[in-house]
Amino acid sequence: MNIEEFLKNDAEKDLLRFSTAGSVDDGKSTLIGRLLHDSKQIYEDQLASVKKASGKINADLEIDFALVTDGLKAEREQGITIDVAYRYFSTPKRKFIIADTPGHEQYTRNMATGASTANLAIVLIDARNGVLTQSKRHAFISSLLGIPHMVVAINKMDIVNYSEEVFERIKKEFSEFASKLNIRDLHFIPMSALNGDNVVEPSPGNMPWYKGQCLMELLENIYIGSDRNLIDLRFPVQYVIRPTQDFRGYSGRVASGIIRKGDEIMVMPSMKKNRVKSIITFDGELNEAVVGESVTIALEKEVDISRGDMIVHPNNLPSCENHFEAMVVWMSEVPLDPAKSYHIKHTSNMTSISIDEIRYKIDVNTMHRLNTDSLTLNEIGRVVFSSRKKIFFDPYSKNKAVGSFIIIDKISNNTIAAGMILDRLSADKLPKKISRPAEASNYKNYRMVSTEEKSARYSQSPVTLWLTGLVSSGKREIAWKIEKELFDKGHSAIVMDASTIRSGICRELEFTQSDRTENIRRAAEISRMLNDNGLVSVCAFVSPDESVRKQLSSIIGQERFIEIYVKASLESCKKRNPAIYEKALSGEIENFTGVSAPYDEPVSPALTLNMNSMTVDEAAASVIDYMTKNSFIRN
Repeated sequence: MNIEEFLKNDAEKDLLRFSTAGSVDDGKSTLIGRLLHDSKQIYEDQLASVKKASGKINADLEIDFALVTDGLKAEREQGITIDVAYRYFSTPKRKFIIADTPGHEQYTRNMATGASTANLAIVLIDARNGVLTQSKRHAFISSLLGIPHMVVAINKMDIVNYSEEVFERIKKEFSEFASKLNIRDLHFIPMSALNGDNVVEPSPGNMPWYKGQCLMELLENIYIGSDRNLIDLRFPVQYVIRPTQDFRGYSGRVASGIIRKGDEIMVMPSMKKNRVKSIITFDGELNEAVVGESVTIALEKEVDISRGDMIVHPNNLPSCENHFEAMVVWMSEVPLDPAKSYHIKHTSNMTSISIDEIRYKIDVNTMHRLNTDSLTLNEIGRVVFSSRKKIFFDPYSKNKAVGSFIIIDKISNNTIAAGMILDRLSADKLPKKISRPAEASNYKNYRMVSTEEKSARYSQSPVTLWLTGLVSSGKREIAWKIEKELFDKGHSAIVMDASTIRSGICRELEFTQSDRTENIRRAAEISRMLNDNGLVSVCAFVSPDESVRKQLSSIIGQERFIEIYVKASLESCKKRNPAIYEKALSGEIENFTGVSAPYDEPVSPALTLNMNSMTVDEAAASVIDYMTKNSFIRN
């Protein structure tokens, strides 16, 4: 075979990425060193260096195989792995990239980093100690990361006299634990990494009772062809390239799927359709690009695309939401603070996120769910987030590339957590936390006229009248009538309703539940500022969710928030606006409150206006009377 044929055959080999995991001193680095040594993958100068270092550290060992990957001075002095060590090697059947990850609890974040791109995880267990907490934590993290194949290497069998009974006991214990995890392909191998038993060669002399594959045989033959997502095209745009006025290209890495020349595509979030004109690389044009390839795409028509946008196929779209739920591995010594906002890095997108809810954290020993209001170092929890701008994602179980993200501290810029987006609930059913921290606004420090002085000028207390009820119940008409009555009495009020706010500050929002919640949040923020300036805010919104309405007082202020229920039967609402209800009843309008979506009646409103028997004038007069009796307006 000439050199060209050799290089061609080598290039056509598939690549298996695998990582080690397990508790400290279970023998992960020793196993990798033995694997490289026995498969003749260590150069002579490297071997001589390791032998020399072995004699200095442990005179009893000719070769300390752990030193092949433990290269840091601190690692050799302490005898532990601290950082992730990557090694490349190949055999006639396959190419490999190894991530030797640390086992110490303090460095769990490094383990998660090394395992994040792996096809297979090797979880080592010391035969003397059995399944430890850190072994379970690493297996759980590997499962969360969606690693499809797992090998449980029960190591140091030489110390327990190669006992089949010990192997079977540990295998049973781990299998019971693994049954609670999402592991598709699980294997058990008894071995001695120090002596080489069942690493590269079988060990019939010491373990005749084991009839399975040795580690190298399994690594060479395990099937990974179905591990990549070749169905869902996801191309996050990293850069826009414009070397001349005649060319505009969009560069990035194909996160999943296949893109071909001539394909019809759609750009998110603009939802504009286009067609692929060419696929360009440094070496020339391609007819197609597959997952993992970095390319530049040119389109047939000019379209506005920028960093963070995503190119997909029009009939296969990811979710596009501000709210999502994820499993989170917390990697910082500073605990998660639900009141803080953080940065999220998702594909080529960077935006700000806040925590809506921490549903629970996981006890990795029992797999029980524990209530918590925070996460600390190495803890794993299920968290609901809200992002400032929408992100485009698939659930992690379906598409690792666009279902994963990292969380970054805004002050230190450190990566403090890794997350995997779930597919348990639709985004519209996620809880929404729209409240804000109870903190003073900065602009108050610069005021020269106080809220009290402005209130005295208008002879009123600054409150927000929040009118809630079904569509066409009469909320808007009542709100405008209230404004007129207050104006005639010398007071000052400003009205906001759904149509006016959606035509301006909320014009980009749609009618999903998450966007409706954001619509209300913005109205509440404006009301708070109006009240701070001594004005009365009159808000007329359907606002059907009781839990969301309860949170409005944390934005506006409990003493200022007055909930008014504009009560009207569905029949009377239909009479006021027959056209819109005909569309809702025919299914032309989806998620229509009172028809195809629920409305939560207020539990304890300050005032109820029964529009089945009242006119708009009577309802407005009731509100004015309520404000007078409670001294919100004064003569």
